[in-house]
Amino acid sequence: MTTLLKSATIIDASSPFHKQQKDILITNGFIEKIANSIPAKKEYEVVNYPNLHVSCGWFDTSVSFGEPGFEERETIQNGLLTAAKSGFTAVAITSNTDPIVDSKSAVEFLINKGASSNVDVFPIAALSKNSDGKEMAELYDMKQSGAIAFGDYNKPINNDNLLKIALQYAQNFDGLVLSFPKNNAIAGEGIVNEGVNSTSLGLKGAPALSEHLQIARDLFLLEYTEGKLHIPTISTAKSVQLIKDAKKKGLQVSCSVTPHHLTLTDDELAGFDSNVKVNPPLRTKSDTKALIKGVKDGTIDMITSDHNPIDIENKKLEFSLALDGTIGMESLFGAVHSVLDLETIIEKLTKGPRAVFGLEKTQIAKGAKANITLFNPDELSTFTEEHILSTSKNSAFIDKKLQGKAYGIYANNQLVTK
Repeated sequence: MTTLLKSATIIDASSPFHKQQKDILITNGFIEKIANSIPAKKEYEVVNYPNLHVSCGWFDTSVSFGEPGFEERETIQNGLLTAAKSGFTAVAITSNTDPIVDSKSAVEFLINKGASSNVDVFPIAALSKNSDGKEMAELYDMKQSGAIAFGDYNKPINNDNLLKIALQYAQNFDGLVLSFPKNNAIAGEGIVNEGVNSTSLGLKGAPALSEHLQIARDLFLLEYTEGKLHIPTISTAKSVQLIKDAKKKGLQVSCSVTPHHLTLTDDELAGFDSNVKVNPPLRTKSDTKALIKGVKDGTIDMITSDHNPIDIENKKLEFSLALDGTIGMESLFGAVHSVLDLETIIEKLTKGPRAVFGLEKTQIAKGAKANITLFNPDELSTFTEEHILSTSKNSAFIDKKLQGKAYGIYANNQLVTK
């Protein structure tokens, strides 16, 4: 099959065609030619979208699909189709299924289920057995089966020694350990950010201190063990500073941030909309400003949707009873483009996460394997339920203004568009 992308503006800082508008010819999954104009032949599949831009394929490093165990929230098949149409050529699937992804067979199940998709599947296996934080899972066996990292999704590692041992043990096979930034003892029963809004609304608050203490502990253990640590979905200004200081000391630490923490604040709580009940909770305007600055200066390595489908029975409830989580793949690009420049966004969705998780580099160049995201950075829209491709509809961005949209992807010798 031959596909011709017409008049595509290339956004790839590593490419000699960066910021140039070119035609791109793809044959049997590889880029055959890049030129100012390539004549279309009858047998070509021609792609010619308004204001077409292309970049290396986006990688979302925190995606929950539910299957196995919670198929009513999302199946792997529909989840991967949603990822493709949202611009992602690769996703890291979290371990919060039933059963938990804490064994070699569970890792292989996820990989096999995604084998026929044009979206690459990379499991993040549980760090502890059943994600209960007590006993370390068989990390090496899961690494051999295809797991790219280890972490108990949205669950802090309360056992200091467990994290220490994991950081030491994983060094034997260059493993990456994840630690969710929350101290349960300090957070207590808090369900939103502790502050003016939580007090005025009568909602139990979790102080930002719970995140800071956990990150500080993690960084002390990282310095002691000389391991490799990833802190997912940070949410506060102090967290940015702690990680920035650790990087200056030469520690192997990375972190991610979500679109909702970059663009939304706890002012959203006024409507008691359970779609904005997330973990970590939405913070303050000063926190969002610091997170944006952290993305720009390189402290924050990547942006992730933290896509977490929740069925209506567990989400459309009284705020205090609803489960945490928002879907996010469909809205990620349009949300962050309202606060970040295009080149920074692309770097945080491509080069940044691939470097941290040790994946193969991609490039838009002649002879390279075609791993490409197609998008329009300028289209303005209001995000509604009609834009949601996921089975579950729990989006924090419903009725929010977005700038930019994904057309789809070309990857693994397949074109998938909306």
